[in-house]
Amino acid sequence: MTPAPLDQAHATQRLLELVPPGADVVVPIGQGEPQTLLDVLEENADRLDGVRVHRMDPFVERPYIRGEFGDRLRHVDYYLGPGSRQAYWNGTCDLVPNHFSEMPLLLRQATQRSVVLAAAAGPDADGYFSLGTNADYVASMIGEVPFLLEVTSAMPFTRGANLVHADQVAGWIATDRALTPVRHRIPSPADHTIAALVADLVPDGACLQIGVGGTPDAVTAALTGHRDLGIHTECLAAGLARLVDAGVVTGARKQQMPGTHVTTFSIGDEAMHRWLDGRDDVAFMPVEWTNDPRTVAHEPNFVSINATTEVDLLGQAASETIGGRYWSSSGGQADFARGAMYSPGGRAFLVTHAATSTGFSRIRAQLTPGSVVTTLKNTVDHVVTEYGVASLRGRSIAARARELVAIAHPEHRDALRHEAKELAILR
Repeated sequence: MTPAPLDQAHATQRLLELVPPGADVVVPIGQGEPQTLLDVLEENADRLDGVRVHRMDPFVERPYIRGEFGDRLRHVDYYLGPGSRQAYWNGTCDLVPNHFSEMPLLLRQATQRSVVLAAAAGPDADGYFSLGTNADYVASMIGEVPFLLEVTSAMPFTRGANLVHADQVAGWIATDRALTPVRHRIPSPADHTIAALVADLVPDGACLQIGVGGTPDAVTAALTGHRDLGIHTECLAAGLARLVDAGVVTGARKQQMPGTHVTTFSIGDEAMHRWLDGRDDVAFMPVEWTNDPRTVAHEPNFVSINATTEVDLLGQAASETIGGRYWSSSGGQADFARGAMYSPGGRAFLVTHAATSTGFSRIRAQLTPGSVVTTLKNTVDHVVTEYGVASLRGRSIAARARELVAIAHPEHRDALRHEAKELAILR
């Protein structure tokens, strides 16, 4: 029999029991945030000592992220989001470099994994709770780490390896909290131009990983004429869901979990959550499996599509910094680029506007000082701007530079050629 939900007083007591001095609390990425449980943690911060909350991509800047509780309760981030970016710049939270696929390993090696706090749906008739929009790194801890859950009707009941049985739960509360809303950038004309270029290079039957943002959203819209596409992605968003509804995505040609749309987390609005609720054809799997390049490589014709912010003429892609300042983190970009490289017929695309809104070139002779390389030059396959596609794999340094200059904004091409000659990249 599933235990009844805890009331506020007992939930507070249970939570504090699970966070002794020096505890490491793990919270899912994105909309898996258990808002009420984190409220309780903050309300009782004066009773904590050296507690760290480990999570990726928070959407809302909470007091503990701003550093309001000092060393008693501090945020450790693995992918900066709108809720932690300014705090990181201010020095009130920490950022740990990582590949998304390695998050469970990092947490096992570097933290105590004292407790997982997560939003959830359920329980069902068999006593299972669903982590809903998430599997990510927390699903890898099921059965190993105590889970304290916040069950809300807003969370869809999804399936895969993200089901937690009542026997594995240290307690749960029921709330009526809505999931944290997501902000999306509407695709621009340049996004649609880039999307059309990418879509022309995606074969029918390809297995897709598509990132999040204006350009990736435009790519999904450009794929509506394709057939028998599959999904094996890290983030399942509305654009991919629309391809499923249109019959474009069937998963029929996938080698792993054919007919099933695989992801490790999802973000979206209420309509997206209703779409996910109760589906048997969507599987939420742990990130150490979905994003493992060896897993990705087993899917033939794997296509990875992700955004970048700068590419230099060697082909190095800086995708987590803007103007030399940290903006996000590596995520799964390099995971999927590596996997696609070994997939039979696989292709990886990095997409970016040729220039920033203020006119600075995103194709650069050298990366902006302070920028960090997310995807190595040896791994980058195709770079796409609204001016064309640069194919880099197997090309010489000089050939790469010529390809990249050709897709830069026309106003910057002469200067790039001049800089390339000064650096002896072109002669």
